[in-house]
Amino acid sequence: MACMKLGSKSDVFHLEGQAWHCSTGLPSDVIVEVGEMIFHLHKFPLLSRSGLLESRIGECTSEEEKLCVLQLHDTPGGAKAFLFVAKFCYNVNIEINSLNVVILRCAAEFLEMKENYGEGNLIKQTETFLNEVFLHWTDSIKALETCEEVLPHAEELHIVTRCINSLAIKACADPTLFSWPTSGHDPAHSPVGTVLWNGIRTTAKSRPIGDDWWYEDVAFLRLSLYKRLILALEARGMKPERIAGALMFYAKMYLPLMGRQSSFKNPNHAIPSANVVSTPSDSDQKALLEEIVELLPDEKGVAPTKFLLGLLRTAMILHASPSSLENLEKRVGAQLDQALLEDLLIPNMGYSVETLYDIDCVQRILDHFMLVDRDAADSTANCMVEEGQMVRESHTLTPMTMVANLVDGYLAEVAPDVNLRLPKFQSLAGVIPEYARPLDDGIYRAIDIYLKAHPWLTDSEREQICRLMNCQKLSLEASTHAAQNERLPLRVIVQVLFFEQLRLRTSIAGWFFVSDNLENSQNPSGNLALARNDGSVRPGNGQDRIVAVDDMKQRVSELEKECMSMKEELEKLAKNKGSWNLFLRRFGFRLRCPKSSAKPVCNSKASPSSTTPLMNGKHDDDELGD
Repeated sequence: MACMKLGSKSDVFHLEGQAWHCSTGLPSDVIVEVGEMIFHLHKFPLLSRSGLLESRIGECTSEEEKLCVLQLHDTPGGAKAFLFVAKFCYNVNIEINSLNVVILRCAAEFLEMKENYGEGNLIKQTETFLNEVFLHWTDSIKALETCEEVLPHAEELHIVTRCINSLAIKACADPTLFSWPTSGHDPAHSPVGTVLWNGIRTTAKSRPIGDDWWYEDVAFLRLSLYKRLILALEARGMKPERIAGALMFYAKMYLPLMGRQSSFKNPNHAIPSANVVSTPSDSDQKALLEEIVELLPDEKGVAPTKFLLGLLRTAMILHASPSSLENLEKRVGAQLDQALLEDLLIPNMGYSVETLYDIDCVQRILDHFMLVDRDAADSTANCMVEEGQMVRESHTLTPMTMVANLVDGYLAEVAPDVNLRLPKFQSLAGVIPEYARPLDDGIYRAIDIYLKAHPWLTDSEREQICRLMNCQKLSLEASTHAAQNERLPLRVIVQVLFFEQLRLRTSIAGWFFVSDNLENSQNPSGNLALARNDGSVRPGNGQDRIVAVDDMKQRVSELEKECMSMKEELEKLAKNKGSWNLFLRRFGFRLRCPKSSAKPVCNSKASPSSTTPLMNGKHDDDELGD
C-alpha cells in the first residue's frame, strides 16, 4: 500500500478523556469542538494554514474574548480527520495512505487549506498523493471504499468518478502486462520458490490469471458505487460475459438464496463466507436483485440459465417488481433449451396457491421461447434460388426438440398434483409443435401419470388429453404398455393396436424384400444348390448367406409370435367390452396370422399380399384421426 509521510516533529498530542491537548509549553488559546471531541490548540498554527480557521478565529477575536471556542461539527471525516489536520498544522509526523487520503482531501477543501496559506499545504499534498493512488488497483479500491464516509464532498471534488475510471481502465486491460496486485495473487503471500533435493531454490510458477480476477475485489463496494463501476466497464467496451460474471458473483455474495457459500467457476475463487459479509435485510435484497436484473447485459447466453432461474425464484420469494419478474422470464425463455428440469420446478409463491409448482410462470417462459424461436426462424429461413426453383433452408430442430423433452419431463413431474386442472395441462403440452417430438413416449408418460392421479376424469376428458399424443410416434415399448393400459380410452387402445399391426406388416414385408434381394444378388441363376457346389464361389460367402437367411427366418418367426400375442389380447378385450366388434367393423381391423402348424413360406410372392393391407391401413388411419 502506497503511503506518504509529512511533518518533521514528534507527536505532541495526547488524549485526556474526550479532549486532545497539545503539549507545546504554551497555554491553549483556542478550543475546537468536532463532534464529541474537544481540541485545545493555539491560534497561530491554525490560522497560518487554513482560510476557514483564519476567518473564524478573526470573528472570535473581534468579540474581545480571551479564549476562542470554535464549533466545526461539519468537518468531513469528523474528529479523526481534524486530528490529522491539526497535526499537519503543527508540522507533526503524519502518514497519508489510501485509507485516509480521501477524507483528508475533503477536510482540507472544507478548511480551505490552499497554497496561499503556506507552500505545500494539505490540499496540494493530498491531491498529489491521490494521483499516485490511482495508479494502483488495490489502492484505488481502498480509496473508493472510503469515499462512502464523505460521499457528498467526494462527489463534489470528483474523487468518486476518478476512482471508478481508474478501476475501469485496469479491469478492461490485461493484468499480466502490469504489476497490479490482483485478488488471490498478492505477491506478499505468493511462494518465493521451491527447495529441491540438492538445495537449489527455483522461482515458483505464477498461477494463470483469469478474466474473473477482479470480481471479489470490487464485490465489497456498496451497491450504488458498484452499479457505477459496472456502467463504466460497459461504457469502455468490456465483454458482456465478464460483466455478467461479476454480477453473478455479487448476487451470490449478498443474496443468501443464490448460494452464497458456493464457489464461482473454480474452487480457488470462493465467495466470502457469512462471517465476512453480513446478510442484508429483505428490502435491501429486493433492491439489490432489481438492480442486478437491470444491469445484466441483454445479449443471449451471457448468463447461465441455471443462474437466471435461481434469480427468478429468489425474486418471487422477495416479491420483486413485476417488471423484474417479466425481465427474468424473457431472459430464461430466450435460452430455455439450456435449462435443466430441476431448475424449472419453481414452487408456487402466489397468495392463492392452487398447484404445488408455478405452472403459469413456466407457461409464460415457454410462450416467450416459442416467440423467439419463431422470430429466429423467420430471420434465418431466407430463400435460395437453385435450378430455377425456390428452395427453403431447413430449420434446425435441436433447440425445439430439447425444449420438447424438457416440457414432457416437466409435465410428468407436475402431473401427480391433484389440483392441476386439465386445461392447464393441455395448454402447456399443446404449445410444443408436432415436429418437435421425434417420439411421443415422453408426453405419453406424462398423460399416463396425470390419468392415474385424476381417476375422476370423464371419458370425454380422457379423450381430450389423449389427443395430445400421436399413437404412430410411440416406441415399441410404449405401444406395448399403452395396449395394456386400462386408464386409456378404448379408442386410443384401438389406434395403438392398429398402428402396431401396420408396423408389424411393414416389418415383415421389408424382411421379405431384403431376403429376395439377397438371394438374387448372390445367386443370379436362382439355384441355391448350384451356388453351393460352384467352385468359383468362396465357401465363406455362401456360409454367410445361409446364416443371413436363417436370421431372417428367425425374425419372421418372432414377428409371427408377436402377432399371435396381439390377437390373443384382442380376443380378451372383445370378451370384456361388448362394443369391441363394433370398433373392428368400423375400422376394418383384421389380423390374419398363419396357424401355428403351418410353416411360413419365405419368397418374393408374399410381398404383394403383405403390402395390400397397408393401402387399406392408410384409409383407416385417416378415419382414426377424425
